[in-house]
Amino acid sequence: MRIPRAAMEAFKSSALISWRSTGKQQQTIARCIEKTGRALHSGDLSTVRIWPELAGTGRYFDFRSLLIPASIDFAEDSPLCTTLRKDGHSVRTVEHLLSALQGTGVDNCRIEIMNSGSDDTSVEVPIFDGSAREWVEAIDQVGLTDAMDCNGRSCDRVSPYLTQPVHVSKGDSVIAAFPANETYISYGIDFPQVSDLSLKWYSSSFCTGSIYSKQIAPSRTFCVYEEVKKMRSAGLIKGGSAENAVVFSISKGLLNPPLRSPEEPCRHKVLDFIGDVSLFARSGSQGLPVANIIAYKGGHSLHAEFVRKLSSTS
Repeated sequence: MRIPRAAMEAFKSSALISWRSTGKQQQTIARCIEKTGRALHSGDLSTVRIWPELAGTGRYFDFRSLLIPASIDFAEDSPLCTTLRKDGHSVRTVEHLLSALQGTGVDNCRIEIMNSGSDDTSVEVPIFDGSAREWVEAIDQVGLTDAMDCNGRSCDRVSPYLTQPVHVSKGDSVIAAFPANETYISYGIDFPQVSDLSLKWYSSSFCTGSIYSKQIAPSRTFCVYEEVKKMRSAGLIKGGSAENAVVFSISKGLLNPPLRSPEEPCRHKVLDFIGDVSLFARSGSQGLPVANIIAYKGGHSLHAEFVRKLSSTS
């Protein structure tokens, strides 16, 4: 096993991050995955094809032959989702797919995406049931294989180990991370206007892919019914329904039971976090830091700020 020379430059240790070998080889999918579904915000149908890719390439989107790396360098703030933009073209709502790829260990792949809408500069990843379960099932169906470089050699998979505490915050929202020997995430939410969403927490280690597949991937996105009209008037969630989100009401509680787990909303925040933090990956490395991470009332914007904080010193 080896690390490509170009990647070595990217993996120089800093005061905050130490890139270390996992003792495993980089992986890719064994064959192509194709799925079509409706987008959450635009309501358009879009088709995604995920292709195997060479070791050291990492994960990237292919939209109208424009290649957009799944990197924090191309992330921009957008309401209620994570968007990657390059040269005037954007791919939206990437977090669930990237979460599934990170959680199942797909280090390298090309994500070709096409839409049925009239906008030829923007496309959105399908929402399916609001979780990452369909992506994980599709990945499990084709399986993984060791990724080889252009010379037919395998490459070492490295992980970012946090070496000292780091935090970001905005108002009462905060993400703090501390050095640890394995990745452990605790995530808290608090929507006091909805009793079912008031001060809930979920915590778990992420030492195996099975933990992600069983405990995180099936957890669906959620919304507050009374805020849906406001979001739709803003041009959002045109494809949203009770089929692809857990819906809570301020006055009536959960409108489409049952939950898939008692902590499903918190688990979904972890799902989003893993997808957003996967944007820290580079050259086929792991994006999720090896650290004890505590997040409270976070969202996509704060997740991105956390990744930028890590990236600025690595």
